[in-house]
Amino acid sequence: MRRSATFLLIAAWAGLIAANTRLPAQTPAHRDGGSTTVVMRDGGVSETLQSIYIPPLLNAPFTAVVRTEWTRPMAEGGAYTMVNQRRVARDSKGRIYEERWLLVPRGGNVQSEMNVIQVADPEAHTLYNCFTLQKPHRCMLLTFAETPQMQYKPNVGVTGPMANNMGSSKHEDLGVRTIEGIETRGTRDTNYFNAGVMGSDQPFTAYREFWLAPGLGVNLSSEVTGPVVGKQVFTLTDVTLDEPDPRLFELPDGFAVVDQRKLPAAASPQ
Repeated sequence: MRRSATFLLIAAWAGLIAANTRLPAQTPAHRDGGSTTVVMRDGGVSETLQSIYIPPLLNAPFTAVVRTEWTRPMAEGGAYTMVNQRRVARDSKGRIYEERWLLVPRGGNVQSEMNVIQVADPEAHTLYNCFTLQKPHRCMLLTFAETPQMQYKPNVGVTGPMANNMGSSKHEDLGVRTIEGIETRGTRDTNYFNAGVMGSDQPFTAYREFWLAPGLGVNLSSEVTGPVVGKQVFTLTDVTLDEPDPRLFELPDGFAVVDQRKLPAAASPQ
């Protein structure tokens, strides 16, 4: 899968995983919720949680804090919840700044740590992933595939049967709601899966609800629920619509840049 212009939130069990060494590409289906699991040797998993997606829109600057809660059931009953919060920003040129912080147990003694700083420039088509917990400090340079946009329309579901007799879907417009003093429009997509789908021996339901601020092209609230992902809640708080500090889009001091972009193919001999 091609590395792309999208951002991922690195999730790790506290004390088990210090940081991931690479960020997998995000697909549109995984924006604003969902997770990717990588099985480790002899048991255990490393999981990447897809958080709020920020497109490179022009003339729509903001800064905010993304707060995440990920709750999943325990086999013996009850549930456990992992949390974090991180700073994000976008300037009028469409440049995007995001911090990535490790998820930690809610109410526990383990403190979250920032493990990645990401800076994307849609005009230069550059994406830097700067790993703060690794030594030596390095920023991996990838190609940022997305281009600046004036508008953003998220992918939404439709009401009706799914392909291959998987089940059915229901799409709902939830109307208008004000969050952080900003007008948003709500959408809920519910999927009813038949037994035998995705390894299940019983029918199950999964849904996604989000509240999009059209002027920002960003969801101020997003919730994903299902037996595979548990319950993932993402909220944007402390939102300001001023131009962010331009220093956010500079690479951190003392970080070496490793260019991981593909070199152009060599010309064929004549």
